[in-house]
Amino acid sequence: MITIAVDAMGSDQAPRPDVEGAVLAAREHSVSVILVGNPGKIEAELAKHGRRVSNVEVVAASQVITMEDAPMQAFRKKKDSSVHVATRLVRTNAAQALVSAGNTGAVMAVARFGLGLLPGVERAALVAPFPTARGGVSVLIDVGANVDSRPAHLVQFAVMGEIYYRAIFGNRKPRVGLLSIGEEESKGNELVRETHNRLKELPIQFVGNVEGREIFAGNVDVIVCDGFIGNIALKISEGLAQHIAAWLKQALKTTLSAQLGAVLSRGAFAQFKKKIDYSEYGGVPLLGVRSPTVIGHGRSNANAIKNAIRVAAEMVRTKVNEKIEHELSVPAERAAV
Repeated sequence: MITIAVDAMGSDQAPRPDVEGAVLAAREHSVSVILVGNPGKIEAELAKHGRRVSNVEVVAASQVITMEDAPMQAFRKKKDSSVHVATRLVRTNAAQALVSAGNTGAVMAVARFGLGLLPGVERAALVAPFPTARGGVSVLIDVGANVDSRPAHLVQFAVMGEIYYRAIFGNRKPRVGLLSIGEEESKGNELVRETHNRLKELPIQFVGNVEGREIFAGNVDVIVCDGFIGNIALKISEGLAQHIAAWLKQALKTTLSAQLGAVLSRGAFAQFKKKIDYSEYGGVPLLGVRSPTVIGHGRSNANAIKNAIRVAAEMVRTKVNEKIEHELSVPAERAAV
């Protein structure tokens, strides 16, 4: 059985959603979970779920990295933090993957230096899923791991994102696009233009430059960008999704006919909310580190933690990391990026 190490002190409301999500994942997804953090607080939360789940255990950690901590300072000074201890469990093969909804910068630093990068990888990258108008999913890479990137990094992001999409979504030939301000090859800044030239040489289905609207259109499967632009796109999308749901709810209360329509369309509205709910996607994988790592949102609820664990387990089962390592070294043109 796959074992996932979970930073139980990571989320804003830790350890309540972290523990509940772990229990749900252990019951629904046939995984073992190691909850890392304050044993007393974790055990108190576990007690709320009745009969103890046999495939959930607790490992102590004496420190917690907060959202206010500077990532690198916390990485250096809080060596017994819950995310450090969880990472060590993965490094020593007591677990196969790491999940944390903690301070994103700190989690990335701990994973980067605690687990190391895969051979051939220069920069790890965060890959985020987006629902599309065609009923599928597109992914955007990088969404915040790297503020400044070179063309060589974006080329590796494209390769890692393409491999991830093939492994997780079963598409043997995903379409890869480069996020730009226009579809023409000449559009974009120097980084985009140079990356475009390099991506054309790779043995992937590169469809050229794509604009921001393509993230949700479903015409492209993997969209590549630097982490600065990607994080802005992610945060705008999250905010818009939340406001659209709120606006719809408000509009459906304005008149009696609208309220009747709301009752009749309750099922469709529930499907819509589920489609744009970040908790259904769990978290964003950090591709390029030696072991599967999934970073959740600080405000993650139990459903988000459960799905983050599911995503981590899927990465283990589909051998995403092994495929990235192999395809960055063979054939030679992929290694020479």
